[in-house]
Amino acid sequence: MLILKRKKNDSILIGNDIRITVLDCDNGSVSLAINAPKHISILREELTEAERSNLDALLSDTDSLRSIEKGLNSYMKK
Repeated sequence: MLILKRKKNDSILIGNDIRITVLDCDNGSVSLAINAPKHISILREELTEAERSNLDALLSDTDSLRSIEKGLNSYMKK
């Protein structure tokens, strides 16, 4: 992990085509501008965590539905 201190309007370059610029700093919050190629996905971390949680919930629901389906199929065969 690289830790940097930047001031307002300072930038960080990642490779040759990603630039992160500090737009504003106040009240413990930082506003950033990220300039990157369109093919690079930029997401807030909490969104990826929420997406992961939703997928986990969906998979467990799918497993529950399959279990119910197996039970119904067994019941219907009787």
